[in-house]
Amino acid sequence: MPTDRAEHNESRMIMSDYRLFGADTSPYSQKVRAFLRYKNVDFDWVARSRENEEEFQALAQVATVPLLISPTRPANQDSTAIISGLEADHPEPSAVPDEVATSMLALLLEDYADEWLNKTMFQERWGQKPDREDAALRVLVQLYGGKRPRAYKKARDQIAERMADRLKLVGANESNADILKASFERFSTLLNAHLKEHLYIFGGRPSAADFALYAQFQQMMMDKTPAKWLTEHAPFIVAWIENMEDPKPGAPFASLEALAPTLAPIFADELCKTYLPWAKANSKAAERGDKDVSASVEGGTFEQSTQNYAAAAYDSVRKALGSAMEDEALKTFLKDAGCARFFG
Repeated sequence: MPTDRAEHNESRMIMSDYRLFGADTSPYSQKVRAFLRYKNVDFDWVARSRENEEEFQALAQVATVPLLISPTRPANQDSTAIISGLEADHPEPSAVPDEVATSMLALLLEDYADEWLNKTMFQERWGQKPDREDAALRVLVQLYGGKRPRAYKKARDQIAERMADRLKLVGANESNADILKASFERFSTLLNAHLKEHLYIFGGRPSAADFALYAQFQQMMMDKTPAKWLTEHAPFIVAWIENMEDPKPGAPFASLEALAPTLAPIFADELCKTYLPWAKANSKAAERGDKDVSASVEGGTFEQSTQNYAAAAYDSVRKALGSAMEDEALKTFLKDAGCARFFG
């Protein structure tokens, strides 16, 4: 793990213009943290704990991290919006692929990571022992400013129980476990093959897709069960995760033509069979005001409570792709991958 210029340092006399409230156990915090590093933005990393909870609550609109305090924009807790704003304010080095098609595909992969792969991360962390207890202890240590309290077992178990109760809400409950496990292994295998050929997903520098996917995988590398699988089956993902801790632009973005041989299967064999059917069904359920959503995905029927935030995120991505469908390369790629029907 690189040392942030953002880490609290008692020798510093002046606070940075940017402050990022986050947690080592939060994938969305790590997504923003890595992006700030890539942009060479000086920032203070504020690990959320009991000591700064009052300050956090005074600034936050919701109870979760990340929370970015910016010198030019309102406080923000949406990782996708944060990255978009930072890209506009600090355009170099660029994190937006040059071609219309690849820039749109990056948006799709970012949403896949945030709203679908996160389900697997949550399931792997909180759905089984010993991962659940280990993760609960990490959360507890963080809350106590990096120190394990003397009588910790009861508090650890309470955290583990509370998070396990949220599995159903996230859609990572037992009835969906096999679908998510198969999806994770399929996607990881496909991404590993792609990263064997490319430094980042879209060539020589990272995009929003890299940061979002990295954040979920980085968390899974903290948990014994998924870390073991990734280490054994996806070595190029593991190396990419390490690189994404503090990524540097190595070369320009690649063309879609150069990327397609290993990028197209990711969309054809995974996104079009799991995330997109679920996202579309969830969006329709939210539009109707349904309490629950049921989607036919690869491996069976995926059921959970309707996710309104995920619906809004998908609708935003769908709108962006819809406005870009005049681009022949994008239209052809999505059609060949079997994804075009989700954006018609």
